[in-house]
Amino acid sequence: MQPTQQLVKNLRQNVGKVIVGKQDVVDLMLIALLCQGHVLIEDVPGVGKTTLASALARSLDCSFRRIQFTPDITPSDITGFSAVNFKTGEMEYHPGLVMSQMVLADEINRTSPKTQSSLLEVMEEGQVTVDGVCYRIPQPFIVLATQNPVDFVGTYPLPEAQLDRFFMKISIGYPTVEEETDILERYTVGTKPLAQLRPVCSAREILLYQAEVSKVYTSKEVRAYVSQIAATSRKYAGLSLGISTRGAIALMRAGQARALLNGRDYVIPEDIQKMAQSVLAHRLQLSPEARMRGITPERALQAVIGSVQVPVRTA
Repeated sequence: MQPTQQLVKNLRQNVGKVIVGKQDVVDLMLIALLCQGHVLIEDVPGVGKTTLASALARSLDCSFRRIQFTPDITPSDITGFSAVNFKTGEMEYHPGLVMSQMVLADEINRTSPKTQSSLLEVMEEGQVTVDGVCYRIPQPFIVLATQNPVDFVGTYPLPEAQLDRFFMKISIGYPTVEEETDILERYTVGTKPLAQLRPVCSAREILLYQAEVSKVYTSKEVRAYVSQIAATSRKYAGLSLGISTRGAIALMRAGQARALLNGRDYVIPEDIQKMAQSVLAHRLQLSPEARMRGITPERALQAVIGSVQVPVRTA
């Protein structure tokens, strides 16, 4: 078994002590981590969004902070601020909440757009700028943001520009009856499973795996396939906003990471197809006519991919 496959196995087992089932969701979050991307977890309340993010953070030997977003959180709380040290008379930087390798941005849509935008530079550049001075974020770095799609009062929807910064958007969904029965059993024994988790992977190992992703071979035909999907989305009648170049790059990298997790050193069209919904759907904006007809971004993306010819030669 290759090291990356062993990593997936270890993380599945560790997170599985807290989250029953949902192995595909764990794989997606790991792919985002290996691609140095960020994840938006959107689902109804009470299905384990925060617990899932916390379980992944505890499974990795990385620094971790949870930010509970509320309307009174300010940008300086996120990025940090400079203040005078009265002993030395010099300005000193006081790190913000984002100065951590893993950041859980809980209920990100409950804070103001000004505070939301303070995350943009951090997510894109891996640094914060305070009073003209840049401070690097410790690596590896990932933002796991959560939001509830059913809440409207007191919320601020993320703009398209910020949604595009998220590498992927995932949903957990309700458990099956059997899974929920298992969950109820685990949470009636006294000790919470989350408190018992121990790290199974170090930060150094994650950095090594991240470097391996870029080494996965992508043929000219596969790259053209991704480009055709992006170009087709921009002309699709049901979409007023298609896939950006950033989105196309994210899809290509997600395909590389999926190939690596499956023990291959080359990307096949199936890798692209399997990652498309999670990586691209949240970047699309429906036309007014499509919204009136009840078409979802997922259905529109499925139609776009279905209209693009799959390459035969990929190696």
